[in-house]
This record gives sequence, structure tokens and C-alpha cells, in this order.
Amino acid sequence: MTQSQFTETMRENHQRAIDEATADVRFDAWIDGEAHTAAGGERFETRDPAIEKPITTVSRCGEEDVDAAVNAARETFEGEWGELTKSERSDAILDWAGVLRDHSEDLALLESLDTGKPLANAEYEVGKALDYIEYYAHIVRGEQGNQVPVADDVHAYATQEPYGVAGLIVPWNYPMILTSWKLGPALAAGNTVVLKPAENTPLTATRIAQLSEGVLPDGTLNVVHGFGDEVGAPLTRHEGVDKLSFTGEDRTGEVVMKAAAEQITPVTLELGGKSPFIVFPDANLEQAAEIAADGIFYNTGQSCDAFSRTVVHESVHDEFLDLFVEEAAAREIGDPLRDSTDFGPLASEQQFEKVREYVEVGKEEGATLAYGGEPIDPAGDSEGWFVEPTIFDDVDNDMRIAQEEIFGPVASVIGFEDYEEAIEIANSIDFGLASGVATRDLSLAHQAADDIDAGTVWVNQYGRLVPGTAFGGFKRSGIGRECAKETLEKYQQTKTVNVALDDPELRPRDE
Repeated sequence: MTQSQFTETMRENHQRAIDEATADVRFDAWIDGEAHTAAGGERFETRDPAIEKPITTVSRCGEEDVDAAVNAARETFEGEWGELTKSERSDAILDWAGVLRDHSEDLALLESLDTGKPLANAEYEVGKALDYIEYYAHIVRGEQGNQVPVADDVHAYATQEPYGVAGLIVPWNYPMILTSWKLGPALAAGNTVVLKPAENTPLTATRIAQLSEGVLPDGTLNVVHGFGDEVGAPLTRHEGVDKLSFTGEDRTGEVVMKAAAEQITPVTLELGGKSPFIVFPDANLEQAAEIAADGIFYNTGQSCDAFSRTVVHESVHDEFLDLFVEEAAAREIGDPLRDSTDFGPLASEQQFEKVREYVEVGKEEGATLAYGGEPIDPAGDSEGWFVEPTIFDDVDNDMRIAQEEIFGPVASVIGFEDYEEAIEIANSIDFGLASGVATRDLSLAHQAADDIDAGTVWVNQYGRLVPGTAFGGFKRSGIGRECAKETLEKYQQTKTVNVALDDPELRPRDE
């Protein structure tokens, strides 16, 4: 097959997929159980980054639409949704998850087209997202209040109640799965929701809301599309929002936190990362190279927990680097809709330009470009935002490429001489979201896990998250945890009831 033939096939494949995914579906906002046209009547495009063509248009919402969504959520919280028992609420969420599972292939296709991630990855992530929603629907059934022993003449107990209306803001890199991390506990705890998906990737959020029709009470799940200053800002400062949860860049997290402070709104923040992966000299180097590659090249490096700093002992540096480069070269770059593809485009032109800029920064800072770093045209004459997997060697930990979050497939290899230096490098960063360790020595693994300042430490693996394991960061990587039982508590507030008891007295039965 010639390059031009492959290009035509890629474009044709994507156009057919776009036609299939958007047939008979209009992507309006979703408010009070129905499609909602933005007050201004404006719409904006969401584009396929593999071919840089429009997929469809979505409503461009504003403050008036945010008000409508919050009001709908409030009315339902104080009405039908708030009147359900935990078991009834759990049943409704599980019924909705069942509908979503019936449409999982359609959701995965939308996710792949909207983000550029390989379809196989999107299929896996949709399945995991539904696992999280179901997890919270199940565990809420087991919640119990706490009786507090105060005194013989007092009965004191504590109950957990939902906040009310939860405002949820999710990013563009994992739209479906990160939405589920917030929706699952928010709904299970008894809140209603106003969800703002990223403007780059709004499609799966809209579709799952549409698929809640007739399953969740109208107004339980509301979706408003739009840009940060037009929708995100009004949502974060809205006096009718009782709980905020935001995932995104740390500077934006500051803005969200300041807005929340004006209303004294509790907030969960899952922010950036610059995760270290420490390769100790006793590690299985082939395995470590594979883990390092998965850690920085999965989802084209667009992961907050990506292993963007590979910290390697000097005695195994050269051997490891050769293996790491081999792993990078083995990634098949191409059409996300092809089964063989494991490395797709970056999600947008903006992200593409950002990665290219950081590659130049790395060269200017004196790092050695060991592999990649160039735009690539996997199909010939492609207009998509593809870039090669990139590895820099001879990186100092104080370089910009080692300190700043690139959010792309750019790895920085940093050498170390002893254990203390490895830990110092790992911790000498503003972030503390995730980290990794490669070693065969369990004592060393546990010691490093204790000493690394990060919310997650993976030992001889990358990215394994399952419902029940808390995920969140130290330092500028955020506040609070997601994915675990404790997350449910972040969407609830505690009420203490203290009842004075009279001395027991037998009273005659009233005639």
C-alpha cells in the first residue's frame, strides 16, 4: 500500500467512524433531563486530532446556562433524588451503568475520535470508568452511622449527608474515566451534579447524560459545555454549588480554589505531576525499560501521573538507555482506529505546539536527544497532530524539561550515584502525584516508598489503578483523593445528633 493510499484509507476510516458515531445524535447541553440549546444559540466544533477535521458541534454555554443547570440540580436534590433511600439510589445508578455498558462500544468510539487515543485504549478505559461508577453504587449500601458513647443519659450519633449540588470539572486527556471518578461518588453520596467537560473533548460526557434519560430523575445529572471563562468560572463561584471537584493544570487549580474560597465551598483538586521512576541497579532492566516506556508513552504522554522523569543508577545507565530507546522505537504510531496502533496523535494543535516547544527547550538546555523529538506523518500528507516518542538523556533535574509538566511523550533520563541522591531527585519538584520504583529488593522498595513524597508509588509497574485504591497528590498535585472509599466522604458532610435521655420510667398504658 502506498503512502497516499494509506492516507486516504485513514481519512475515509475516520469519516465513516464520525458519521457512525454522530448519526442521529445532537450534542447539546443536558439540563433537567433534556437537551438544552445554549442561551446565546452559539455552538463550537470538536475536532478529530488524527485528521484535524470536525467531528460535530456542541452548544457553547454561558453563565445563564450554568444558572439553569444549578437550579435544575437543586430542585431535584430537594425533590426526587433527595427523597430516595441509599438502596434506591444505588439501584438507579446501577441501572444507568447497565445502560452505559450496553453502549460501551459507541462510547469508546466517541472517546477515540474526540481525544485521538487508540480505540483499544478507549475501550479499556470506558470499561474501567463503568467499574468505578458501579463500585460507588455498591459501597454506599454498606454505609453506617456512628454511635458515640458520651454518657448514660445521652445518646449521640453521627450521620453522613450529601452536600447538595456538586460542580464537577474534568480535563481532556481521560474524559470518560475521570468523569466517572467524580460522578460515581458524587451521585452515590446523594448529590446532584453539574458537569463541565473539557471543551476539547465533550462528547462522551454528553452521551452518558443522554443515556441517563428515564433512568436517573430529571436534573440529577446536568452537562454544560464551554470554555473556562464562560462556563468554568461561573460554575466555580456559583453560590448554588455546594461542592467542587476539579482535575486539571495546577495554575487553574489555584483559580478554582480561590473562587471556592469566596463561597466557602469544599473543593477536591487533582492537579499536575512530574512523576519520577527510579531504576535501581538491581532492577530487571528489560522490565524496567518497558515500564518506563508505558509510563511516558501511554496516551501519548498526556497523563498527569506519567513517568516523565526516569531516574537511573549510573552503573546501569547505558544498558537501560539502549533498552528504553528500543521500547520507544517499537511503538506503532498511526491511525487510532487500527487495532495495531498503540501511539496516536496529541489531542490538539495547542498540545502539539507545546510539546514541540519543550523539545527545543531541552536541546537549548544542553540535554542529549537520544530518540525522537520530531513531528511524524504516519499516513503521508496527514494533518493530524503526531509527534515521535521522545527521550532526552543527560538531563539535570533543575532543567525546565525536568521541572515543568509537558504533558506529552517526552522522557527525561537523569542519573544518580546513591540512594540518597535518587530520593533527593525524586522529591526536588513542586509536584507529588505519582512515582515508581524498579528493584528486586523488597526492603529497598518499601524504604523508597516511605521516602518518596507522592500520593502513589508503583513498584515494578505503572498505572495500575482499581476501585478502592486512593489516587491523589502531595504538594501542588492537589487536595483530596479519588477512586477509593474515602472519596465518598468528600461528597458528604457529617451531622452529629445529641439526644438527652430521661431516667427510664414505666408509664401506664393509656386507655
